[in-house]
Amino acid sequence: MKKIVFALALAGFLGQTTMAQEMESAGADETAAVETTEAMEATQAADDMASMQDAEEPQEAASFTQELKKRFIEGGPGFMGIVLICLILGLAIAIERIIFLNLASTNSQKLTAGVEEALASGGVDAAKELCRNTKGPVASIFYQGLDRVDEGIENAEKAVVAYGGVQMGQLEKNVSWISLFIALAPMLGFMGTVIGMIQAFDKIEAAGDMQPSLVAGGIKVALLTTVFGLIVAIILQIFYNYIVAKIDSIVNDMEDASINLIDILVAHKK
Repeated sequence: MKKIVFALALAGFLGQTTMAQEMESAGADETAAVETTEAMEATQAADDMASMQDAEEPQEAASFTQELKKRFIEGGPGFMGIVLICLILGLAIAIERIIFLNLASTNSQKLTAGVEEALASGGVDAAKELCRNTKGPVASIFYQGLDRVDEGIENAEKAVVAYGGVQMGQLEKNVSWISLFIALAPMLGFMGTVIGMIQAFDKIEAAGDMQPSLVAGGIKVALLTTVFGLIVAIILQIFYNYIVAKIDSIVNDMEDASINLIDILVAHKK
């Protein structure tokens, strides 16, 4: 009897041990499955976030353009259109001047050395031919000086100075229009602001009541013209400063090269 009881107890103990091992194995499998699911969900969430960010970037760019267009229309076609014309004309003149000035820039030191060599080897005619085939205001000034060298050094110097003024005028051509648009754009914006304020008070007077919607709408339209006028002035001012600095650089180069030319002519006459 005791043997039977002992056998049953041993069988029960082994069964419980086996069940515990199976439960632990099942728990481990469930934990691994949960971890795998969480990892997949995290990866999917990251992909979704990346897709949303990629989709938001073009929307932000499109919204900026739409917002700019909306604000421009709200400012009114009258003054906003004139401010836009100032921007277009100012940029057109600025781009034309920048291209012209970059083409007018030359290596004056190389040209001076070439003229000196040409005078030594082929005379005045060879130096004039070199200047004729070289672009830029410095070469044109050199040509005028060499063309008057037979009349004396003083006449050659006067020709260089006179033609230098002509070349300076060509460099500064139409630059005054840019400064005009720089001053005109914010003025038009301020005028639009004043007119918008007057219209806002006219609406208040007609309504007979101080409603915030009437005042806010008029003031918003008035301030938009000022903002766009200032933006146009800032953009054109940057181009204007660059052009003025470029002109000053070319003029200084012209003056230095002219002095060197007179020295070369004096040495050649000796």
